[in-house]
Amino acid sequence: MNIKKQFLNFFKSKHHTILPSSSLVPDDPTLMFTNAGMVQFKDIFTGKIKPPTNKRAVSCQLCLRAGGKHNDLENVGFTSRHHTLFEMLGNFSFGDYFKQEAISYAWEFITKVLKLPVDKLWVTVHENDDEAYKLWQKHISTDRIKKIGDKDNFWSMGDTGACGPCSEIFFDQGEEFFDTKEDYLGGDGDRFLEIWNLVFMQFERDKRGNMTALPKPSIDTGMGLERVVAIKEGVNNNFDTSLFTPLIETIKKISNTKITKKNISSFRVIADHTKAVSFMLCDGVLFDNDGRGYVLRRILRRAIRHGYLLGLREPFVGEVVDSLVKIMKDDYEFLQIKKSYIKEQIFQEELRFFKTIKNGMKLFQDELDNTTDDMFDGAIAFKLYDTYGFPLDLTEDMLKEHDIALDKKSFDNAMKEQKTKAKASWKGSGDENKTGDFIVLIEKHGKNNFVGYDTNETNSKILAILDHDFKIVTDTKNKNEYWIMFDKTPFYANSGGQVGSTGQMTVNDTVINVIDTNEFFGINISKIKTSNIVINTNDKAKLIDTNIAETSKHHSATHLLQASLKEVLGDSVTQAGSYNDHEKLRFDFTYAKPVDSEDLETIEKKVNELIYKSIDCQTQVLPIKQAKKTGATSIFGEKYGDVVRVVSFEYKSIEFCGGVHVANTSHIGSFFITKQSSVSAGVRRIEAVCGKKAKSFNDENINKIKKLEHILKTKDIITKTTKLIDHMKQLKNSEKKDKHKIEYDVLTINDIKIIVDIVDGSDIKDMIDEQKIKYNKIAIFLLKIENNTIKFCCATKNANLNSNSWIKEVCKEIGGSGGGKESFAQGGAKEIKYIQIAKTKAIEFATKSLKDTNDKA
Repeated sequence: MNIKKQFLNFFKSKHHTILPSSSLVPDDPTLMFTNAGMVQFKDIFTGKIKPPTNKRAVSCQLCLRAGGKHNDLENVGFTSRHHTLFEMLGNFSFGDYFKQEAISYAWEFITKVLKLPVDKLWVTVHENDDEAYKLWQKHISTDRIKKIGDKDNFWSMGDTGACGPCSEIFFDQGEEFFDTKEDYLGGDGDRFLEIWNLVFMQFERDKRGNMTALPKPSIDTGMGLERVVAIKEGVNNNFDTSLFTPLIETIKKISNTKITKKNISSFRVIADHTKAVSFMLCDGVLFDNDGRGYVLRRILRRAIRHGYLLGLREPFVGEVVDSLVKIMKDDYEFLQIKKSYIKEQIFQEELRFFKTIKNGMKLFQDELDNTTDDMFDGAIAFKLYDTYGFPLDLTEDMLKEHDIALDKKSFDNAMKEQKTKAKASWKGSGDENKTGDFIVLIEKHGKNNFVGYDTNETNSKILAILDHDFKIVTDTKNKNEYWIMFDKTPFYANSGGQVGSTGQMTVNDTVINVIDTNEFFGINISKIKTSNIVINTNDKAKLIDTNIAETSKHHSATHLLQASLKEVLGDSVTQAGSYNDHEKLRFDFTYAKPVDSEDLETIEKKVNELIYKSIDCQTQVLPIKQAKKTGATSIFGEKYGDVVRVVSFEYKSIEFCGGVHVANTSHIGSFFITKQSSVSAGVRRIEAVCGKKAKSFNDENINKIKKLEHILKTKDIITKTTKLIDHMKQLKNSEKKDKHKIEYDVLTINDIKIIVDIVDGSDIKDMIDEQKIKYNKIAIFLLKIENNTIKFCCATKNANLNSNSWIKEVCKEIGGSGGGKESFAQGGAKEIKYIQIAKTKAIEFATKSLKDTNDKA
C-alpha cells in the first residue's frame, strides 16, 4: 500500500500535473521553512506570476514546523500527531475548478481509492458557506455535516489578500478509544481526527477588512500523509505506523532498552528528529548558532538528549539514519546519495555535544534537586546555554517533564550582563521583498533575453524602468537608483555564487554605471544610479559588462577547486556555499577539521594542472533526469527547474550551473590559495585568486621576497631566516636562565642548605627546582609580591623538614593560607606589608626544626 503514489496518480487521472516537493528552504523572505503544501504556489495565488499552462497541480510536499510562527517542536514525542517534518498531500486549482470538483474529488479518493468506511467520516463547513453545505449533501447525510465559525473553518494568507472558507474532513477513531470532554466533532480531542482540509480561495480582503469576490477563485488542499497511514494501518498514533516503527526498532537495538510508558517519548523524539535533521541537511542547512542552522542544531541536540536518557553516551543517530534511508530512498533518492554526508555532519555535531552534555546534565539535575518553589533559576539555564550548549528550548523541554517553570527574567538578565544575544532569532530566506509590478512586466514583455554566455556587450532597448520598490515609472527624472529591464542583456543576474554583473550602459552618448544585476520571476534587471540624467522607456542603450572576463575566470576556477578538493579530501566534501566576482573566489565546504598545509598545496597544484591542460568548457542544456545521469554535481537546497544547464571540464568537473565560464581553462591563467578559515562547526572556507588578481598576488609576494633578500643580504633567505630563528631561541633560553641566576643567602645546618629569600618577578617554582638540582640536601622557601598580594612556595630534599608544616606556620603568623605535601607546599597572603615578617618566620621555623632534629639525633 503506497498512499502517496495512489494520491498522486489519482489526481493525475483528473488532469493534474504532478510536481515534486520543493525545498524546505523557501524562496520567501517571510518564512523560515516550507510549512505547507501551498508555499511553492504562493506567488501564483497572490497574482505575482501567471499560473502555469495546466492550471491543476498535485504534490506531496515535505513540510517543517520547528521555527518561526509555526513551531510544533515542544509537542513532538508527547502527542500522537505532532512532527517536526511531515509530508503533506495536496491538490491545487489556479482559477480552474472550484468547490464542486474539489469536494467531489476528495470524496472519491477517500471512499473509492482509500476505501475508508463512510460511517466513520464527518465533514465541517464554514457557518456561512451554504454552497459547500449543499454540495456535501450529494455525498454524505446532513447529520454528518457540521457548520463551524471562522476560528477553524476560515483561511487567510495574512491580514490582507486572498482568503476564503474551508471544509474539513474528519475520521471517527471510535468512542471506545477516546472519552474526554474534547472528543467531539470540532473539539481538541483525538477521537475525531482531521485528515483533509479543503481551502476555497474565494475572496480578496483589503486593509479595512472588506472582502470582494475573486474573479478566478482557486483551490488549495492539504492532507497529512502520516495521519492517513495511521488510519489505514489501524493504529491511533502516527509513531506506531510503518513510517516510524523501523526507526524505533533501530533505537531499541542501539540503546538495548525496552520501551516503557516512561521512556516511549524518547524513542519517538529520536525517530522524528532524525528524519527532520536528515532532510534539512540535504536541503543545504548547516549547523549554526543562528537562523535555520540554529533550528537544525536545536532539533539534533534534543534527539541526543533523549538518547542520553536512554543510556546512550556515544554518537548514535547515524545508525537511525541508515534505517531512515532504507524506508524512504525510493521516494527521495537524494537521501541515499547524500547518506554519507548526512551521517558525517551529524556525527561531528554529536561529538561536540556529547563532550559537554554530561556536565550540563549534572548541573541541571543539581539545580533541579535544589528547586523548591517550582521555578528553575534562569541564571543556571543561561549557564547551560552559554557554557554547555543547551538551547533554551531544550532546558524548557526538560523542565516540562517535571512540571517546573523557568525564571525567564533572570535568564534574560544573565544574557544582558554578558552582552550576548538572546535566543537566536531566526532569519528568513534573505531574499528581497518582491512586491513590485513583475506580473505586469511578464504579461507585457515576457522574460527578457540573457546573451551573456556569448558576448559581454550588446545593443538593447529599455523595456521598463522600476523604482526602488520595483514599481514601473516612465523615466528617471530624479537623482536616484533605478532598476532597468532591457529586451536583451549581457549582465548576469546574481545566482549560483556568481555575483550580479556590473558595467556600463550608454544612452544618448551618456555613460551610466550599472552597479548590480538581479533576477525576479525570470526577469533580469540591472540597477543604475543616475545623476540628473533622464532616461526614458524605449531608449536605445549600448551595454558592456566590464568585469565578466575576470569573474568568469574565478567562477570556472571554483569548479576546478571543488573537483580537486574531492580528489584530495574525499567525496564526502560537499559545497556549502560559494562566491566569485572579478577579484576573488570563496568556496565553503563540509570538512571536520582544518585542511593541513600539505593537502592545501596539493589542491592548489591540481587546480593549476587542470588550468595548464587547456581543457575546453562544454555546456549542455538537458532535462533534469537526463542531466542527473551525467553524474553532474548539484547543490542540495538549490532550486532546479525541469531543464538544467550542465557545465563540464572533461570528466574532471561536471556540475549543474547557470553561471558564465571561460571557454578554456588556460584563460584562467594561474590559481593561488590565499586563505583557509572556519565558517562554522564542520564547514571550512578556502579563498583564492586567479587571472589578473593572481598576477598581482604573485607580484606582491615576489616583491616581499626581494625586500627580504635585501634586508638579509642573501639570496638564500630560508637558510638565513632559519638561523635567525634558532639564534633568537638561544637568546630567549639564555635570558630565561639569566633571570634565575640569583645570589641567595645560604645557611648550612647539618650539611643541609637553607635558602629563604624574597625574589622579584620570576617563576618561583622554576627557581626552587633549579636549586633542588644544584644541592643534594636543601630546604628552600621563596616569596614574592604578585598582583598586590604575597605568593610563596617551599620545598625540601633530603632534609628532615615538612614543607606543609613550614607553610602553615608562616601563614599562621601573617594571616595567610596554604598547604601541600611533605616535599612541596605553597600559599599566599593579602597584606604585602607582612612579607618581611613572613621571611623572618620562615627562617626561624627552618633553623629551629633542623637544629631540634640534630639535637635529638
